[in-house]
Amino acid sequence: MNWSSLSLFSSKPLPLCKGKISVGAITKVLLRDLPPGRIVVIQHRDLDEVVAQELIDHKVKAVINCQITMSGAYPTQGPLMLLQQNIPIWEAEAAIFQDFIPNSEIVIYEDRIILEDRHISCSAFTREKWLNLQQLANDQSTRLLEQFIENTLTYAMREKKTVMEPLPLLSLRTNFEGKHVLIVSRGKGYKKDLLAAKAFIAEVKPILIGVDGGADALLECGYQPHMIVGDMDSVTDRALSCGAELIVHAYPDGTAPGLTRTNALGVFAHVLPCFGTSEDAALLLAFEKRGEWLVTVGAHTHMIDFMEKGREGMGSTLLVRMKIGARLVDIKSIGVFYKKPYVWTKEACSTVFLSLFFIGLGLFQLHWILKRVTHVVWKLGGQG
Repeated sequence: MNWSSLSLFSSKPLPLCKGKISVGAITKVLLRDLPPGRIVVIQHRDLDEVVAQELIDHKVKAVINCQITMSGAYPTQGPLMLLQQNIPIWEAEAAIFQDFIPNSEIVIYEDRIILEDRHISCSAFTREKWLNLQQLANDQSTRLLEQFIENTLTYAMREKKTVMEPLPLLSLRTNFEGKHVLIVSRGKGYKKDLLAAKAFIAEVKPILIGVDGGADALLECGYQPHMIVGDMDSVTDRALSCGAELIVHAYPDGTAPGLTRTNALGVFAHVLPCFGTSEDAALLLAFEKRGEWLVTVGAHTHMIDFMEKGREGMGSTLLVRMKIGARLVDIKSIGVFYKKPYVWTKEACSTVFLSLFFIGLGLFQLHWILKRVTHVVWKLGGQG
């Protein structure tokens, strides 16, 4: 007889997580219409902060990454942000990504995933692993910066003539001349910065441009974008159909992969061949159409921003900013001039009410004390 099988203490390990999965090889495409409460299966090397925040906002249950969640090539807070929100991360081999069936149910244990009748090996990405890789990235940051600068200057030298040439002429219905322009990109902290821009938008009423997913951020805040510029890979169908003027950013040779999507939706889009990023294209377009101030929200401005986008330099961005000059500002720079007027919040009203109550109570007590003193004095005077 196998006594171990009869032991009261023998039991199967409990699952750490289970639920329905959503699968996406391109994370920003998966995020377009991701329902809350899902376990997401992705292939995202070096999980960045913007994507991590999007996953948190979508209230995902867990992340299975069939790629290296953090390589240690550069510092990133992305994985830590998820772990701090109690969203576990498991890593699995890239080869098994194709085995995950969208909308199927899975069960996750400490070192394996149960998918129907299959057992798939996995390992948890822990805070200790993040800390070790973050330290590794910090140790080699000087070498990384040197490579980034060299790449930036190399491409800037190649593209310096291109940036001086005017963009192809587009017949647009949006009139930029003499108006302020707010350009919203999906960069770090873009949602917070857009909320901080409310007073500026209300007072100035600028032209609103969404760069790809930046259009969805505008809609979520209750604004109607005038224009959407981008590759059209991370913006939702809802945004593309909202009535904004659409500009598909094409490669300099005219190839425009984003046009396939707008055609499939049956919406008209202009094609804008332009070097650099879609953010660069939007800035150059607003500049050449004689926008007054070009105000950026969520713009990519430093090395880590570009490394997270898979770019090893920022040559085009450097040239575009040099061309635009003083007309380009970030919302953080001008936000101080557009502070929201003071609003009587519930907490403020409660504080004022309680203050008045205690002042009134104090006056009442003072009145009672004076009345008693007067009565005593009167009695003493009467007795005298």
